[in-house]
Amino acid sequence: MSNNGRSAKAGKERPSDGRLAITVSRDSHKDKEHAAEHKERHSRYPDMQGAARFPIHLPIAVKSQSGDQATETQNISANGVMFQVDTNMPVGSRVDFTISFPADVVGSDKDVRVDCRGRVVRNFEGEGRRGVGVVIDEYHFER
Repeated sequence: MSNNGRSAKAGKERPSDGRLAITVSRDSHKDKEHAAEHKERHSRYPDMQGAARFPIHLPIAVKSQSGDQATETQNISANGVMFQVDTNMPVGSRVDFTISFPADVVGSDKDVRVDCRGRVVRNFEGEGRRGVGVVIDEYHFER
């Protein structure tokens, strides 16, 4: 069935030979909605999963509504960081944190600090502590 270069639309058409043709557009609004819902359902944490994660354990100082604490990163990506904390940090809460990169790792005379601001996009419990995934909204380097 040809549509003569026109966009196909969902519905019934009668070609000139009298047969009934049913066409379904692959670009229909419902198809796009379904694809977006499918992606959202199957991507548990869309804010965090757009980049590769690296299992890097670095010192991190965390400041949030729950208080200040020192911990270490569990993994880092271009979009965010995961770490464990002793207090509850609800999804959506704002977090300020500083990650310290050792001088010998970055080829510097002294440690490089990265001050970050983000928000919690995931929290979970395990190993007697709470873990949080934080998306990084802004950052700057300190030397």
